[in-house]
Amino acid sequence: MNVQAYLSFEGRCEEAIEFYRKALGAEVLQLIRFQDHPQPVPPGMIRPETAQKVMHAALRIGEATVMASDGRCQGPANFHGISLTLSVADDAEAERRYHALLEGGKVGMPLGKTFFSSSFGMVNDRFGVSWMILVPRAEPRPR
Repeated sequence: MNVQAYLSFEGRCEEAIEFYRKALGAEVLQLIRFQDHPQPVPPGMIRPETAQKVMHAALRIGEATVMASDGRCQGPANFHGISLTLSVADDAEAERRYHALLEGGKVGMPLGKTFFSSSFGMVNDRFGVSWMILVPRAEPRPR
């Protein structure tokens, strides 16, 4: 079983994809536009102004796949109540990823040492997606 996030950017998906490519090294695995829908759709379902928008995209970020869409393009995206967690190898990478995601966004919690991580911080990126960046602590070895 695998749980994957599906983000609806309400008209800003392509911009978000480019941002995540730069900030996180995301790789586009799939991108389908509304105009390229493989099956006939009822008249009026695809509006002319949304034909070029992203119906579905799949991005590889590290070992995870995050899916995304422009949704119905009916207002601002709403990502309340959920955060994506980015577990990184070391403090230097945490710093790099934190500041990359922060570009145009807002600090949720400054990056710093905590009891559970040598580097932990929270960012709301420019699209409103909440990210937690952390360096996982090594699990103690059984004796």
